[in-house]
Amino acid sequence: MPVNKYLNLIRPLINTKRTKEILLVNPTIIPVRQEAEKTVISIFDYNGTELKEFAVQHIVDCFECKDNNHITWINIEGLRKQDVESIGQHFGIHYLLVEDILSIGQRPKVDEIDGILFCLLNMLYFNEETSSVETEQISIALGKGFLISFQEDADRDVFDTLRARLRVANTKLRQSGADYLCYSLLDMIVDHYYLVLEKLGERIELLEEDIARFNDSRSLARINNMRKEMIVLKRNVAPVRDMVSNIIRSESELLQESTTKYFKDVYDHIMQANELVESYRDMMTSLQDLYLNKVNLKMNEVMKVLAIVTCLLAPATVIGGIFGMNFDIIPLTHQRKGFYIAVILMIIIPIGMLVMFKKRGWFKQSV
Repeated sequence: MPVNKYLNLIRPLINTKRTKEILLVNPTIIPVRQEAEKTVISIFDYNGTELKEFAVQHIVDCFECKDNNHITWINIEGLRKQDVESIGQHFGIHYLLVEDILSIGQRPKVDEIDGILFCLLNMLYFNEETSSVETEQISIALGKGFLISFQEDADRDVFDTLRARLRVANTKLRQSGADYLCYSLLDMIVDHYYLVLEKLGERIELLEEDIARFNDSRSLARINNMRKEMIVLKRNVAPVRDMVSNIIRSESELLQESTTKYFKDVYDHIMQANELVESYRDMMTSLQDLYLNKVNLKMNEVMKVLAIVTCLLAPATVIGGIFGMNFDIIPLTHQRKGFYIAVILMIIIPIGMLVMFKKRGWFKQSV
């Protein structure tokens, strides 16, 4: 196959733009975040027996929820700089944390500044159409009696199950403090990682079957694209393990001792997710080796056929070369049956060689 034709086959599967998105990350350059076109602000104000659930249009409408002797969860979907700065100033969120909320491509981490426990991590989604992992930065600011969560995308959310639990009175979630709510949010995010891992696992299994059965020219490009998604997973899952570990070791007054055991459960889950990511990365390396081995095997089969053909033609070449020499005295040269004897030898010797090759198992399949 010509080189240009081969490249045309795999070029649609080589996503160089995706490579730039994954690898070209420079923390010294501050990217500019675009203002969200739509912002959704929802508030849950509750205790063990009472619950107020409502949505507001303007960020200033959230200010009255501070210091009301209830647990308040303010969820902001769609970030605008002015809104984030306003709510940060009113609830005592340090400007460095505000910068982290408005940043892009931050590494998952946990900080505590001026009585605010701040967690930043990425929610992961799997795009079925492009078979790629998409990220959404989620910031959580935990204060005394309140929790504020910031989400980039106003159209995607995984906290509906948590909202349903909040609507049920006298549950563990309703009777606990804001630190337990923080645990619940982190637990749901980590559990959602497994849905993404499951989708990727299915893609890896299909890819493995295709390589084993067909091993076409596009397999290597598909393997490389899948390895890029493994990089995205590794970059987002592994730091969460350290983040949760730091929360467990934290001596913050915002975290009750009874809640620590729940964060340990999140730590166990993220450890399992990280091990699963490592297993997938090993599988992708094995698939690449499998692809290369099959390519080499095909090449060896071709070389074997060529070698056999060369061996079979060698006797005829030797005989023809001997009788074609320009000497006066050559056996059988001037005899009437010399030509027929030479032809018979050219046929019998290769047949004998074929029989010998077959007895030695040269024609058996290698796979």
